[in-house]
Amino acid sequence: MSKPRVSVLMPVRNGAQWLPVAIDSVLAQTLPDFELLVIDDGSTDRTPEIVADYAARDARLRPIRQEALGLVAALNRGLTEARADLIARLDADDLALPERLAQQVAAMDANPRLNLLGSWAEVIDGEGRATGRLTPPSEPQHLRDTLARTNPFIHSSVMLRADVVRSLGGYRRAFEAAEDYDLWLRLSEHGDMAIASDILVRYREHGGNVTVRKSARQMFSARLAIRAAVARASIGVDPADKLTGPPDWRADVGNSFYATEARVFRFLELADPEIAQTAKLSPDDLDAATGADLNHRERKLAQTAIVNLLRRSSRPAAWSAPKLIWRLFTLHPPRALALLFGSR
Repeated sequence: MSKPRVSVLMPVRNGAQWLPVAIDSVLAQTLPDFELLVIDDGSTDRTPEIVADYAARDARLRPIRQEALGLVAALNRGLTEARADLIARLDADDLALPERLAQQVAAMDANPRLNLLGSWAEVIDGEGRATGRLTPPSEPQHLRDTLARTNPFIHSSVMLRADVVRSLGGYRRAFEAAEDYDLWLRLSEHGDMAIASDILVRYREHGGNVTVRKSARQMFSARLAIRAAVARASIGVDPADKLTGPPDWRADVGNSFYATEARVFRFLELADPEIAQTAKLSPDDLDAATGADLNHRERKLAQTAIVNLLRRSSRPAAWSAPKLIWRLFTLHPPRALALLFGSR
């Protein structure tokens, strides 16, 4: 069997609702020389039947079934099984426009140093209606500056070089919910990266609510990825290599390289009302969270956490109401008023 030009990785768990249109968008590509690996991560809905039906009709779709091991395991399984030199990603609820693979393959062929290539995206809702656009920076220096602070790449839009990704160990479990950002940072240290200013995918936003805990974990993992990248650049060693899984910020982290982040996120997770009612924290956690250089999303969590503490029936004496209210307003005065008086 000849090697395809591209291996498209599509991990899925219980994705029956939108999986058919996602698969159809890949099978309709103008570049026909690809394989589509659908990695079923322990689905319990109709996903296995849908995948089997498509595979029976088109040999380019290769179904891979595994127990529910999580997204990172599914992605790395796909990297192991992929036969092409180029890897493209597409989530099971997104769509690739017909020219997507052809355009990206041409760009990768034109620049052998290009290890990571993304694109712009059209945002759609659950019914497939266009609601906006995602246009991350495409100018090289702007892109590099942005990557140092946050993740500008739309995961469903990227194309990667398989050998480089494998040489770096693929996706890492320690960076749960930001495993892609960690990989982009590492790839950027070993070649070029780019984002095409063309809409090549349709990115679906739908009603699946992101919990406070998942949002906090994603933010923590992003900070962890930045810390690791800074360490690699400054001392040539990646401290995250020793991590076997996502760090527990509630544990005693000692002098770990993420100790500051652990203190910050012990407080930020109080944005979950259930955790806020029972959490045992020190005043240092409040000081760390409100004194740190927080981004917009983290400040929102911090303010919600403070409001939850104000509503708590009992709290440490060091967390007096005046001190908490002062912290609330220093983070973002207009939002503080909205939170205190019930408006969002």
